[in-house]
Amino acid sequence: MSSTLRGPSARHPAARSGRRPGCLAAPFVLAGRVFRPARPDRVTDGAIESAQIARTAIGIVATLWLVYAYPMRQSVGSFAMDKFAETLLSTGVLVVAGPLALAVFVAAARPPLRGVYLRRLSGPLRGFAALLAAVLALALPSLTNGGVALDGPLYYVFLIAGLPLVLFALPFALTACVLCVHHAFRTADVHEVLPPLLSPLLVWAMFGVQVLDDAPVAAPLPVRILFLVGPPLSVTALSWWELRRLRTHFGITLRGALNRQGPARP
Repeated sequence: MSSTLRGPSARHPAARSGRRPGCLAAPFVLAGRVFRPARPDRVTDGAIESAQIARTAIGIVATLWLVYAYPMRQSVGSFAMDKFAETLLSTGVLVVAGPLALAVFVAAARPPLRGVYLRRLSGPLRGFAALLAAVLALALPSLTNGGVALDGPLYYVFLIAGLPLVLFALPFALTACVLCVHHAFRTADVHEVLPPLLSPLLVWAMFGVQVLDDAPVAAPLPVRILFLVGPPLSVTALSWWELRRLRTHFGITLRGALNRQGPARP
C-alpha cells in the first residue's frame, strides 16, 4: 500500500540539509514554507499525490497540444496572460470561499473537535496574512504613480527600502498564488477532507467564468466543449476518489471529522 503517515521528520529539503536558500531562491522557498500544509500528524497518501501530479501533467500536455493543433485567436502572450489571470482569479475565489468553508466546518464540528480545529487555523491564517502582506508590498509603486507624491529624501527612502521589498514580493506572490490553488490555502492543516471538498467548488466557479469567455483557439465545437468541461469533471472525479480513499484506507470521513457519527480521527 502506497499510503504513508508523514511525521514530524518530514521537512523541506533545505531544512534537512541545514543550508539556507540563496537570495534568488528565498521568495520561492519562503512561499513553499508558508503555503504548503505542515501539520506533523497530517495523513498523506502517495497514491493521491501521484494522481494529482498526473492530472496536472495531463492538463499541461493537453493545453500545449490544443495550442499546437489549432489556430490561435490571440497571441501567445495574450494566451499566457489569460492563464495567469485565471490563476489570480482562482486565488481570489479561494480568498473568499476558503474562510467561509473553514468557518462552516469548524462551526459544524462538535466538541471536543471544534477546539482542535480552532487551534489548527493558525496555518491557513498565516497564509492569508502573508498573501495580504505581499499584495500590500506590490502596491507600493502606486504611491509614486497617481497616489501619494514622494519628493526629496522620501523618494530615496522608498527606493532603498521599498524597491527590494517589491522585488521580493513579486516572485513570492506569484508562487503563493500557485500554491494556494494547489493546496487549497492549507486547509489540510485543519482536516484532510477539506481540500477535496473545496477543489470542485473552485474549478466549477472557474468553469462559469470560462463559459462567458471566448475560446482562445479556433477548434471544433466538440473539442472546445471537451476542454471546457474536462477540468472541472476530472477534478471532481479526483476529489471524490480522494474522499473515498481516505475513508477506505484511513477511516477518515466528513461525518467522523465533524464528530457526528462514531469515533472521529481529528
